[in-house]
Amino acid sequence: MARETEGSSIQVIQRMASLLDRLAAADGPVSLKLLSAETGLHASTAHRILNTLLDIGYVERTRAGHYQLGVRLLQLGNRVQMHVDLRREALPVMESLRDLVGETVNLTVREGDEVVYIERVSGTRNMRVELVIGGRAPLHVTAVGKMFLAEEGAAGVREYIARTGLEPFTANSVTSPDTLMAQVQAAAREGYARDEEETEDGVACLGVAVRDGTGRVVAGLSISAPADRLRTDWVGALQAAGLRLSERLGYYAREAADG
Repeated sequence: MARETEGSSIQVIQRMASLLDRLAAADGPVSLKLLSAETGLHASTAHRILNTLLDIGYVERTRAGHYQLGVRLLQLGNRVQMHVDLRREALPVMESLRDLVGETVNLTVREGDEVVYIERVSGTRNMRVELVIGGRAPLHVTAVGKMFLAEEGAAGVREYIARTGLEPFTANSVTSPDTLMAQVQAAAREGYARDEEETEDGVACLGVAVRDGTGRVVAGLSISAPADRLRTDWVGALQAAGLRLSERLGYYAREAADG
């Protein structure tokens, strides 16, 4: 029964995809009759699936009763494009930083209460740290996550603590609300944060925030290394790399310009 249910779910997804593909190929709104004919779906089946797509904003219906792609897909597409542009702009900055410190450099974005690794350049030294692209971790156990939290202010951090309960990943993970609050406040003040084997035993990180043209934090840049090799004197180079990437995204650092 479970296998039949899974097969049916996959079939529905395939049918949704065929309808979306047909709408994407059209020059304008398309009637139910034409969608049914061109996808090979029975009109009642196509109508039922389109209603679901309407509910979630992937499809819109005109006054004439025809269908077209919805704004929600545009929003998702913009997010994908932002990630593509971010990775393209980040790579030369990341490679330059990696060449300077010899360790793995990571690019992350925030999704909800987690960071997601979207790009990485591997270190050049033996026993290098390899983080998986697409991997996730809670904000409070990563250096860049603490930078994201620093943008939330004290109230936002307290809300995060209440939502997550500060579940530990390792014996070094921060589980004390007071300790996390102090670390986040230090990150906001100093412009960088640390992860002291809080996500993975034996691995430590330094992280900074990356801003776009509006000044909003859109990503995090970090150096990961075996804990006994991480050096605090890399902070300046990391902050400079974060600023270079921010400027490539349109950020104007008034302090730097005025100085």
